[in-house]
Amino acid sequence: MSAPASAVVVTHTAGLDATLAELAAAFAATAADVDASGRLPAENFERLHAAGLIGLTAPTEVGGGGADLATALKVVHAVARGEPATALILVMTYLHLNGFNRGPLEGVRRRVAEDSVRNGALINAFRVEPELGTPARGGVPATTARRDGDRWLISGRKIFSTGVPVLSWFNVWAVTDEPEPRVGAFLVHRSAPGWRVQETWDHLGLRASASHDVIFEATPTPLDHATGLTPIGAPPPPIDASFLTWSAVLTAGIYDAVAQAARDWFVEWAATRIPANLGAPLSTLPRYQEAVGAADALLLANRALLAAGARGEASLPETSLIKYNVTENAIKVVEGLVALSGNPGLSRHNPLQRHLRDVLCGRVHTPQGDVALGAAGRAAFAARP
Repeated sequence: MSAPASAVVVTHTAGLDATLAELAAAFAATAADVDASGRLPAENFERLHAAGLIGLTAPTEVGGGGADLATALKVVHAVARGEPATALILVMTYLHLNGFNRGPLEGVRRRVAEDSVRNGALINAFRVEPELGTPARGGVPATTARRDGDRWLISGRKIFSTGVPVLSWFNVWAVTDEPEPRVGAFLVHRSAPGWRVQETWDHLGLRASASHDVIFEATPTPLDHATGLTPIGAPPPPIDASFLTWSAVLTAGIYDAVAQAARDWFVEWAATRIPANLGAPLSTLPRYQEAVGAADALLLANRALLAAGARGEASLPETSLIKYNVTENAIKVVEGLVALSGNPGLSRHNPLQRHLRDVLCGRVHTPQGDVALGAAGRAAFAARP
């Protein structure tokens, strides 16, 4: 599964468009099967790597694409229209690799970036825990890192560990057992001993993401694989505005793509469904035309919001609102089409019910709606003269 660094696609070219169309069609062809079985489609990532797309956002100095947010969004959107769980795992890797473009590329950072470009290595952060919930709302992890000579030993349980069967690198959030504990991330390669997967993922949506529990039992990782260690109670490190923008735009792009796929299926279905009592396609009825028009209006707003975010035209609170608005619009699109389609939309023989289950997962990702709206409201009051 090795592709030369020169294969990385970095521009909006006809070649990229053709590649993405081919990949989206291939991923869509097996999406229903992996949803039904809950199997993570590892073959999708083999195809992405063969197309040079895993290392798309990695620094150019290691052969990566160094792609901008607009290009990454284009790729993620196409992948998500085919199979959104694949897109979510890809987004997590894109966020990490893009982060390596900020700050010196050395040590384990360089190793991860090179691994992704050369070998298609995937990476994700393991942060959520059973007792803590999402760390975005504060708290200290129960997962510990104990120093043992020239290494750390990681112990604890992480839940919702998206993509773990295909990941090469785990970015584990933990607290040290030092006299003055510090909190940070510890990069662990999957070749390390002392960890195991407990297959707990049985979700309504994004079933193929294999977001299982991971249990670490004194899993070793070198000392220099710790990043961003901060004493408990110390002021948090400055917010990485670029990371938050990339995260909000790419995550929202996944669910906009799901809504677009739902809309496309509905249009085809309504144009070919001819009830005997009507004697004409459902698409000839004004209420069906209006429903598709309403869906397209919301999707048009989404395109404008995502494009503005990708161009860097939003403040930090506005970036969170982009994620909120795009996600809510996507849910409205799919819910509206399901309501109008009736039984066919809820039948497992058709993809619309799968799109509904998948699009609802958009609300789970950081920032959640209440956080985005609250931050925007506080910013508005703070801006009063």
